Amino acid sequence: MSPDKSQLTKISPELRHDWNITEVLDLFDQPLGDLVYHAQRLHRNYHDPSLIQVSTLLNIKSGGCSEDCGYCAQSAHHDTGITPTRLMSLEGVLAAARLAREQGATRFCMGSAGRSPRPGEFAAILEMVRAVKALGLETCVTLGMLDATQARQLKEAGLDYYNHNLDTSPEFYGQVVTTRTYQDRLETLALVRDHQIRLCCGGIIGLGETRADRATLLIQLANITPHPESVPINLLVRIAGTPLRDAPELDHFELIRTVAVTRLLMPDSVVRLSAGRDQLTDAEQALCFFAGANSIFYGARLLTTDNISPECDQKLFARLGVRILHQEQNLEPHGCFGERI
Repeated sequence: MSPDKSQLTKISPELRHDWNITEVLDLFDQPLGDLVYHAQRLHRNYHDPSLIQVSTLLNIKSGGCSEDCGYCAQSAHHDTGITPTRLMSLEGVLAAARLAREQGATRFCMGSAGRSPRPGEFAAILEMVRAVKALGLETCVTLGMLDATQARQLKEAGLDYYNHNLDTSPEFYGQVVTTRTYQDRLETLALVRDHQIRLCCGGIIGLGETRADRATLLIQLANITPHPESVPINLLVRIAGTPLRDAPELDHFELIRTVAVTRLLMPDSVVRLSAGRDQLTDAEQALCFFAGANSIFYGARLLTTDNISPECDQKLFARLGVRILHQEQNLEPHGCFGERI
């Protein structure tokens, strides 16, 4: 038998920030079984494979966004039937956060539709961050683009994570969003990093992009130093009224490949199955976990789209023999949980 000379045999447990397109496409091209196997082995060097972290996402302000993101129901450019709402009250946010904590979530994420935070609402959002933090939950917000003052104030309020996805590759980005640039997104990420806030940054697959676009997206993420602490992988949810409503359906094996390659490129990051998870079978979800995903969004709603119920998630976890991360634990890299590759 000839020796295996694939790119997988060259994967090192050491962290890298210098990936190139040839290397990453070679990983995508590997037989799926080999790819998942190597991703799981590397996963065990950095994480406890028996733990899944769960986050809850609350839409604290819906609709009316001036951006034209082609996938988004909340854009004012699209007729999706979403009625814009005002910013939620602090009491309403805290009630949702307490419920999330009771259901097992360790991180509470708050999303407000819009290009950037409105000055008249930002003080209230800072108070939400402080109050949710006081409940013992990790805090995360997604508010669009930030300036340096806003980033500093979020840090001072105790924010743990800022979510700001790159969505797709720089080359394909203009076919999805035209009202802001890729560089705009990168500048916000840099501001968040400058203020020592952890990054929650990933993308969406199934937008009509090529595999090369998916590879380039992951390279953009993996070449950030340090890696984003959380990397959400979203599967497009086709929403009536959005330009991407009729995007071709993506083979779910490509999602599993994307998760595995994400784990190989960013072994120290928490990789989250995010939007579109309800499109997967239990077996497909299980393969994503075996490929290195170790986080999910938990709860029946994700902003404006449906999600799997917590009860169904708990049943699947029991069948797989994995456990929900609790408040006293964490998913920071722990070193070796299995044999070194």
